[in-house]
Amino acid sequence: MIAHIPRLYVPVITPFAADLSVDTARFVAICRRILEDGADGLAVFGTTSEANSLSTAERMSALDALVDAGIDPARLIPGTGCCALPDTVLLTRHATRIGCKGVLMLPPFYYKPLSDDAVFASYAAVIDAVPDMGLYLYHIPQMSGVALSIPMIGRLTDAFPGTVRGLKDSSGKWDNTAEVIAAFPQIETFSASESLLPSNVAAGGAGCISASANVNVSGIMRLIRALGTQEEATALAQVSAVRAACEGLPLIPGIKAIVALRMNDPGYARTRPPLLPLTPDQKVAAERAVALCPPKENAA
Repeated sequence: MIAHIPRLYVPVITPFAADLSVDTARFVAICRRILEDGADGLAVFGTTSEANSLSTAERMSALDALVDAGIDPARLIPGTGCCALPDTVLLTRHATRIGCKGVLMLPPFYYKPLSDDAVFASYAAVIDAVPDMGLYLYHIPQMSGVALSIPMIGRLTDAFPGTVRGLKDSSGKWDNTAEVIAAFPQIETFSASESLLPSNVAAGGAGCISASANVNVSGIMRLIRALGTQEEATALAQVSAVRAACEGLPLIPGIKAIVALRMNDPGYARTRPPLLPLTPDQKVAAERAVALCPPKENAA
C-alpha cells in the first residue's frame, strides 16, 4: 500500500473564441469537466494554458470566472510568474485574495544567465509583497532558461518557512525530482509526467501536474488508485501510451485538438499565435490518440 494518496492537478488549456479572445464559457466548461472526472485541482495558466500569451487582465478575469461559476478556489493553483515583477505581484495578490490554494510561479525568464542570488531575490520580492501567499515553484528550465537549483530552493525554504509549499518539476529529469523530494520532504513535489507517478510516490512526492491530464484524468486517477496493486502495470501502460501520443504532436496544439475531438467541439482547438493549428497529418495523429483515452463520461 502507498503511504499517502497522491494528487493530480491539471494545467488546463485556455480556449479561445474566433476573435482569439479568451473563451470564458468553454474555459469554465472544461475546468468543470476535469474536476468531475476526478482531478484534485487545477493548475490553470501554466505552460499548457498558453499563460505567456495571456495578459494579466485576461488571467485575472478568467480566474474570477471559475470562482464565480462555483469552483472552489482552494482547488486552484494558478500560474503567476512573469518577467516583470509588478505583473507577478499583481497576479499573485489577486489569486491569494480570492482564496486560491497557492500559486505556481516561474522565475523571471528573459534576462539570462541568472545567478542563484538573482533568482532568490526575485522570489523574495514577491513574497515580501504578498506575505500570505502559498508558493509552488515552477522548474521548467528547457522553456524558461532559468534553473531552480537545490541550494536556491533551500535558501527560500529557510528564509520563508511555510510559504514555499511545493514545486513542479517539469525538467523531465527524474534524478532532479528525486533530489528535490529527498532534500525538501516538507514541501509537495509534483512530477510533470504521470508516467513518473509510481517513482514520485515511492520517493515521497505529492503526485503530478501533467499536460496530458487534460485528456486522461480518468486514466491517471485509475493509476493512482492502482499504485501498489496488481493493476498498477496495466494502468501505467495506458497513461504512458496516452502521454506518448501527446508528445508525438506539437504539445499545446495537440492537446487542444484532442480535447476538441473528445468534447465534439472544434472551438477548443484554437490556439493564439505564435502557436499554429495542427497540419492535416497531425490531425490524423490526434484522432488516433483519442482512441487511447477513456471516453468522457458526461457532456460538459
